[in-house]
Amino acid sequence: MPETTIDCATACINGCVLGDKCPNLEYKQESAKFIQETSLDRMLEIAEERLRKKMTEPPKWVYPEE
Repeated sequence: MPETTIDCATACINGCVLGDKCPNLEYKQESAKFIQETSLDRMLEIAEERLRKKMTEPPKWVYPEE
């Protein structure tokens, strides 16, 4: 059977559609470990740091292709 290629960002919004055949299972395990070992306060600190960094970055210009 050929490998199924899907866009996980759109197809798996409500959960993984491939189940055990998911090519990203290693990330699922890493994510579960992070969630178990990291306090909610620390997660919020990480999010605030990232937001602060993003707000201080210069704007990125996107030029349309012709």
